[in-house]
Amino acid sequence: MQAPVFQFKFVFLDDTIQTTLKTIKILHIDSNHPLLIGQLQQLGFTNDEDFTSSRAQIEAKIENYHGIVIRSRFKIDKDFLDKATNLEFIARVGAGLESIDTEYAKSKNITLIAAPEGNRNAVGEHTLAMLLALFNKLNSADREIRSGHWNRESNRGHELDGKTIGIIGYGNMGKAFAKKLRGFDVKVLCYDIAENVGDANAKQVSMEELYKNADVLSLHIPWTPQTDKMVNREFIGSFAKPFWLLNTSRGKNVVTADLVEALQSGKILGAGLDVLEYEKSSFENLFHDTDPPEAFQYLLHANNVILTPHVAGWTYESHEKLAQVIVDKIQAKYYGVPEANFESKKVTGIGGFFFKSENPTALVAWYGKHLGLKTNAYGSTFWWKDKDGKDCSTQWSPFAADTAYFEPSQKQFMQNFRVHDLEMLLQDLKEQDVAQIGEMQTFEYGKFAWITDPEGNKIELWEPIDSAFQ
Repeated sequence: MQAPVFQFKFVFLDDTIQTTLKTIKILHIDSNHPLLIGQLQQLGFTNDEDFTSSRAQIEAKIENYHGIVIRSRFKIDKDFLDKATNLEFIARVGAGLESIDTEYAKSKNITLIAAPEGNRNAVGEHTLAMLLALFNKLNSADREIRSGHWNRESNRGHELDGKTIGIIGYGNMGKAFAKKLRGFDVKVLCYDIAENVGDANAKQVSMEELYKNADVLSLHIPWTPQTDKMVNREFIGSFAKPFWLLNTSRGKNVVTADLVEALQSGKILGAGLDVLEYEKSSFENLFHDTDPPEAFQYLLHANNVILTPHVAGWTYESHEKLAQVIVDKIQAKYYGVPEANFESKKVTGIGGFFFKSENPTALVAWYGKHLGLKTNAYGSTFWWKDKDGKDCSTQWSPFAADTAYFEPSQKQFMQNFRVHDLEMLLQDLKEQDVAQIGEMQTFEYGKFAWITDPEGNKIELWEPIDSAFQ
């Protein structure tokens, strides 16, 4: 398996700052990808590892550290924080912070760092995989064939096309799942307590509309007092139609006994569960005792249930990405540089230069004859290679003088920029209050969106499919 490629950004500091950073001591109490400690050391931090000491032993020495890097080994509560008198940050190599008393940590001016950017893609892929496996009865079909049974009719599946997918929690994970659904002819609705988070991949709606329309419900929410045991008998009964349930968030968001009751009645048609109510807070083991609950026993034997051991965000690639995000955010805290965004490189090159012409056809012919441009229906396409050796195109295109394509700009030209991830960039621009003109559009040669700069110049943003021009 080929490892993901990252661009590492190191800042070389003068001796004074390097000496200061060496006084920043970081304690790592869980094992992580080696790049995490390796890059922090290159950046000048002092790093200690302790993967075996008890909580009491860690508490006895935590006053000596300015930062702690954890996964989920134990809770960081008020008692722990009171002993961490010099702590400046807590970095959790994962998406959530529920194992930390966040309010008390903030009251002590401790920076909280998580890394949902690092495993959101993995979660999106895993959620889609569970959904397709449920719809196509892959687990039961596989099990039957291994037992010597060839049952076609009982393993007849369902198609996603035409279904409505409901997502609760439209942050990093919810957006990643919605993005994976773009290749299917489905309607995607999302609900979130934050306003205006919907995008080109999902329409934000009220819970009432979600209850009314959803054929599938996918949970992408943290475990909080508001979401604890949220999916219970009353919640399930609020849905107008029988539905499939997917949970890659936190196990305690679902009351398992009520889920089993709904599976038995047919109100829930099937469930894909990467997380379980019975997990220990460390996520490393399942039960606090050796007597599995009756509801769990049912899940183990149900043909319309798929179980995985809290691994939706646990891939070889996310192992590296999570560590990189933590490094970037610690670097940002102490170096005062922007956090690296390894997924969204924003603008990657000039995509095209477009201008108005009195006679575009004649003008293109003139450039072809006198300047040797290789002309086509777009004007002329220039080919070049990026630093990774990938073929890239830039378009030179005259438009008719009366074109409306440049509106609302009154200028005689329009710029086109190539971008790495258009949807991610549009979300960033939205958060920065940069207005988008119209909706994002998709064609065989890529995705397009439009904005204007402060001087009214219209800018076309293009996530290209260069092969369309070859």
